[in-house]
This record gives sequence, C-alpha cells and structure tokens, in this order.
Amino acid sequence: MKDEDAGKKTGGMTYRDAGVDIDAQDEALARIKGMVRETFDSRVLTDIGAFGALYRPFDGPAADRILVSSADGVGTKLKIAFLTGVHHTVGKDLVCHCVNDILVQGAMPMFFMDYLATGALEPDTAVAVVQGLVDGCKEARCALIGGETAEMPDFYGAGEYDLAGFIVGEVTRERLLDGSAIRPGDAVLGLTSSGLHTNGYSLARKVFFEVLGLTVDSELEELGCTVGEELLKIHRQYRTLLEPLLERGLIKGLAHITGGGLTDNLPRVLPGDCRAVIDLHSWEVPPVFRIIQRAGKVEQQEMMRAFNMGIGMAVVAEPAAADQVMQALAAAGERPLSIGRIEKGRSGVTYV
Repeated sequence: MKDEDAGKKTGGMTYRDAGVDIDAQDEALARIKGMVRETFDSRVLTDIGAFGALYRPFDGPAADRILVSSADGVGTKLKIAFLTGVHHTVGKDLVCHCVNDILVQGAMPMFFMDYLATGALEPDTAVAVVQGLVDGCKEARCALIGGETAEMPDFYGAGEYDLAGFIVGEVTRERLLDGSAIRPGDAVLGLTSSGLHTNGYSLARKVFFEVLGLTVDSELEELGCTVGEELLKIHRQYRTLLEPLLERGLIKGLAHITGGGLTDNLPRVLPGDCRAVIDLHSWEVPPVFRIIQRAGKVEQQEMMRAFNMGIGMAVVAEPAAADQVMQALAAAGERPLSIGRIEKGRSGVTYV
C-alpha cells in the first residue's frame, strides 16, 4: 500500500463518514500558512505544520537556546469522559500529548497552561480534570503555571466541557531535532501506544456505539475490559524513555503518531528526498484497532491514517546506533520494535 492511496473513499467506513475530514484540514492549513507568515519575525525558526513551533528569544551567548511550544486538545475523547463520568484521565492525556509534540524536536517541557470551558462549572468535574493535568505535569517534570476557566451558558450541553493545553519547552540548537540528519539506510523503530491515545475517537465512537450498538459499560472479551475503560486508556508520555537517548545523541528523528497516523506524521520529520518503508508485519496491532477495522469494514489505508495502530512514537536512528537504542529501551522496561527503514525517494510512507 502506498501513501498516495491513503484517505481515498472506499466501500468501508472512513474517518470522513464520522465527521472528520483530514484532507479538508490539510487544505485549510495550506491556505492559512501565508497569512500566518505575515506575523513572523526573525526569531521564528519554523514554518506552520511542525509538531512544535521554534522561537529564538535571546541574542548573544544565550542565542543557542530555543523555545519550543505547542497547543492541542484531546478531541472527542471527552465524549467518553462525559459518558463514563470519569474526568481525571483526560487532563493527563492532554499533558502527555503536548509533551510528546515538543519532545520530537528534542525539547524538554518547562511549563504548561490549560483552558477549560463549560456551560456551567461543576466543581467536582473541574477538580478531577485539573488533578489529571497535575498528574501529567508531575510525570513529565513540567510546571502547571496557570490557565483559564470559562463559563459560557447555553454554549455547551449539560455536563459537557472542552479542554485545551499549551506547552513551552526548551532545547539547545546543538540538540535540536529537525530531521535534516536523517539519511537513506537509517532504521525506524516504534514505541508502543497504550491504545487510541487522543486521536480517531469520532470514528471509534461511531463503530462501537452505532455499528456495534455497545455502551461504555459493555465488556468485550477481546479487549479484556469494558469499552469505556479501553477508550479512556491514558495517552503515553515518552519523555522519560527518550530523554537519556537524546542526551547521548543516539536519535536522529522522532515522530509523534497522532491524527494522520504513520502515513501523515512520519513524513513531517523526513528530508524531502527520503521516504519511510514500514513493515506492517513487524508488530501486533492491538485488539481495539482490529475491532474497529472489522466492525466498521474500514480499509487498511484508512486505518493507517486515522489511528496510531499501536505505534505511539516513531524513532529514527542510524543503523550503528539502532541496536544501542533498542537495548537501552529494553533495559528501561520498554518493548521497542524495529518497524522499517529510510530509503531514498519522495518524502512519504510506503507499507510492505
């Protein structure tokens, strides 16, 4: 399967059928890039579309210090929190997602801020959400320094809220990962996800609740838990695992596998003359994705673009360092996977 085929309409269910149009998002981004560039000054070091935005705040001796920032949400995973009444996990999801987005450029998080909006503030819910934010920040060694809580009557349904996060980290120019060091022959390794993480929930909810007619309390033997428990599994945070390897200079590139899957996210860190060849047989796809694909009759290329499919972070390393990376990750209790290689060619992903 080639990346050019990803996202085409097929006989099976698609992400677009669930209300999410990745192609429309890409078109909107392409159209606004020029407008946004009009605000840039000489200290902006990245274009729109990178995982994190790079900004050089200092001159002189501190000019090699670069701030990396990102903003994100947890999408319709919040709907699962509303249905289950479990609100302490989505805050941690948010922090982990944002930490990973700046980690891929080599940055370590400094501080985090949040935005919580609701129709009518329910103190117990707000406290649970913030507890998740605190848990995530503690795990990532990141300060939660502020945020905004907005009450907007009639804007949200009863018991509903929205949640967004904003993170700032720092990396030196020497340790910045921008993909420019990646070459044909480099190895692609995969770190496992804990499940859907924070992407693909619109399609997942459609399959579980509409196609299969299940509820969050339904137990599935294949999952080994309830649907709600599966869909609320917390997004993994990879700083703890990868920071020592980044310090040793063993990693050439990282890609956080979020919306767009491996298909759209891995090319974001590749030079224009390099493409990734990914072996689909190199890891076991977790049951939750198999259920969605089977029940929704979702084509493989659509699955690879809508979900992480069990790979939460892709790591690119030169062959001589790949074994060291694998050994270090295994010693830390991780199960690293060798999932592919980099070849010469137009930037993209080919699946074999």
